[in-house]
Amino acid sequence: MKKNKEYKRIKGLIAATFTPMDEAGNVNLKAIEDYADLIAHSGITGVFVCGTTGESLSLTVEERKDITAKWIECAKNRFEVIVHVGSNSQKEAMELAAHAEKSGADAIGAMSPCFFKPATINDLINFFIPVAESAKGLPFYYYNMPSMTGVSLSVPKFLKEGKKVIPNLVGTKFTHNDFMEMAQCINLNDKEFEVLNGFDECLICGLALGAKAGVGSTYNYIPQIYQGIMDAMDQGNIEEARRLQMKSIEVVDIIVKYGGGIRGGKAIMKLIGCDCGNCRLPIAPFTDQEYMSLKEDLQKLDLLSL
Repeated sequence: MKKNKEYKRIKGLIAATFTPMDEAGNVNLKAIEDYADLIAHSGITGVFVCGTTGESLSLTVEERKDITAKWIECAKNRFEVIVHVGSNSQKEAMELAAHAEKSGADAIGAMSPCFFKPATINDLINFFIPVAESAKGLPFYYYNMPSMTGVSLSVPKFLKEGKKVIPNLVGTKFTHNDFMEMAQCINLNDKEFEVLNGFDECLICGLALGAKAGVGSTYNYIPQIYQGIMDAMDQGNIEEARRLQMKSIEVVDIIVKYGGGIRGGKAIMKLIGCDCGNCRLPIAPFTDQEYMSLKEDLQKLDLLSL
């Protein structure tokens, strides 16, 4: 990384943001203004934009650039902005990385390509070398999510070998439930790398292994639950952390019922007054009946002001 860019390890909660859409299915940039205020008032550390939750590969390159620029503008230095620049096209990923740095992002992350997949660690490293180089002044995180990419290469090996040729590689967004591998990443090279916990419903597990930060979609609307888990773990109050994690699991169970974290999560955002619209096809739009049913399910938990 460039010497004029101070690198600080991430601590706390990073919200994986939804991409607001209008009724015609176009990106609604104006909605990010109020959305950013919601994030700032929540007290969490930052946002991870245009990732899975942000429907990244359903967006055009220009849309992703516009979303990135708008979030950085609206953040007003109140929270960090990490930009997902991953793409099936290396050239597009490089373009997005360069744009993120030029626009003032705090860091970038990237998933593996998921159509033509890397067969080896070296393949994955070689794909990312020019991507990270395109934003060499920013920390670069490998976004590991085998359930979406279908790529299950060893993350510890990627970090160890990748660091030799990717100077700004600082860690991984670890969205996987292989906690043995997660522990290996955390303890690699005397804890050299950051490991950002990726599954909201397993935050307590990542913290127990030594993670200091998490990235999650449900942080957008129940950040108090996750901050409570972090505080309880810091204080050694395992029972309280477990209780709160179960509250999180109850919410995740509901969004799974309504099509998953992106579809169900966007619907919750509308219910709390931050309308992000529907998802882009092929994810089906939410119906009025589903909104009514979802609201009833959430009210039983008494976790949200609806």
